Amino acid sequence: MTFLQALLLGILQGITEFLPISSDGHLVLMESIFKLPLADLKGFDVALHFGTLFAIVAYFWKDIWGLFRQKKLIVYIVIATLPAVVVGFTLEDWMDATFRNPMAVSLFLLVMAVFFLFAERVAKLDEKKQFTLLNTFVIGVAQALALLPGISRSGMTIGTGLFFGFKREEAARFSFLLGIPAIAGAVFLTGIRVFKGEVPLPGTELVLVGFVTSAVIGYLAIAFLMRFLKNHRLTVFAVYLIVVAGVGLWFSR
Repeated sequence: MTFLQALLLGILQGITEFLPISSDGHLVLMESIFKLPLADLKGFDVALHFGTLFAIVAYFWKDIWGLFRQKKLIVYIVIATLPAVVVGFTLEDWMDATFRNPMAVSLFLLVMAVFFLFAERVAKLDEKKQFTLLNTFVIGVAQALALLPGISRSGMTIGTGLFFGFKREEAARFSFLLGIPAIAGAVFLTGIRVFKGEVPLPGTELVLVGFVTSAVIGYLAIAFLMRFLKNHRLTVFAVYLIVVAGVGLWFSR
């Protein structure tokens, strides 16, 4: 991996982690275009996710601090995190081995596009909608599906929020807060494997470039999306995913 490739992958991660278009899917496709060994880049990809975790904490630090006064919301976030924990411990390695390839990623991107179009069609937004044990758990199940490369974590959680009647920006805020323990857990577990020598990492300079770039670009991407969702639908992202999936399928022939 070159310095320029690490920089471009960091930029890509920062943009796609928060826009509902699947960061893992885009990383797999870009790494394939760069002809990099996908099996050896799991550690680097998690370093990029650590950068975007830093971006979430920096952008939502007031909301995170406010959670200490909303103990019920903390409980909901914990409950919504459990499905991803269970799936991550039992199926993540199998998912990576089976679906971490351009063909599978492209097909899952198409699934996300259809999901967005359907969610927007049935959405009935409610100004007074409240989070409950049931709807947060279902949102958590949707987040667990995002362990599949090509399925967007933010896209699944925001889209599921629309099904329950939440405003787009409210669903996005909960999605990002929910992403903190999910991303932190993934970073922690892979960090242990890196420490044990089970998962390789490129040079320290490349990891640092990827981390810093994904953190800065990720912060800007969050700010953009939170403003964008106030007046726009997810349809534009569905169109984008269809185009990218088509390109991915063509390259994976």
